[in-house]
Amino acid sequence: MNQTIETILNHRSVRQFKNEALSDEQIRTIVQSAQAASTSSYIQAYTIIGVKDPVKKKKLAEIAGNQSYVEENGHFFVFCADLYRHENIGRWENSDVIHSLESTEKFMVALIDASLAAQNASIAAESMGMGICYIGGIRNDLEAVSEVLELPDRVIPLFGLAVGYPAGDSSVKPRLPMGAVYHEDGYNADEAGMRAELDRYDETISSYYHERTGGKRSDRWTGQMAKMLSGKKRMYMKEFVQRRGFDKR
Repeated sequence: MNQTIETILNHRSVRQFKNEALSDEQIRTIVQSAQAASTSSYIQAYTIIGVKDPVKKKKLAEIAGNQSYVEENGHFFVFCADLYRHENIGRWENSDVIHSLESTEKFMVALIDASLAAQNASIAAESMGMGICYIGGIRNDLEAVSEVLELPDRVIPLFGLAVGYPAGDSSVKPRLPMGAVYHEDGYNADEAGMRAELDRYDETISSYYHERTGGKRSDRWTGQMAKMLSGKKRMYMKEFVQRRGFDKR
């Protein structure tokens, strides 16, 4: 096993950072690593916004559910799906690109491009001895986030990424067993086999929480998922996405 794989397998979310800002050189390295990620058809349909302004970080933290680590970290990045530059390119090149930009396909391209870039950024940061935490909570109110970051149409903030030096230790959270996520030559839809895999995983997760909290929690993963998915959350998203010029066709 090489050092890169060890870094990847040692990933854990960090929610408490030292009061130590990243240097401009560190930020540059992380962004360049993000840009080295694969991109569909060379479109590069994303933008990364670094947020240093403490007032803006505080507003984003409030939007994300008062998560302190959005405000208190080494640096906060916001990854955005971005087709605004491509709309401009179409105008500059006298080419009708709007139908393509508003397609579901280009929406997916932008989401995938941004996600691949973010994961590269995360691995780069972790390889430099830092910790990271993805912040989906900014999607609680994307209109407000767009206002804070002054985003034009055809740009959607997708998630934040808090980066910095960990202030404490955290454990690696067990993932689903490989047999639950890796199938060969086709999807294995055998429900009995799936149930058996998840029952074993529930035992693992329950033990993980019990040990981590000193017996205060013993959640099952399947129970967590059922509870989360039975509620309605961020149901405004489709309307917002289409209003910003994505996924209309």
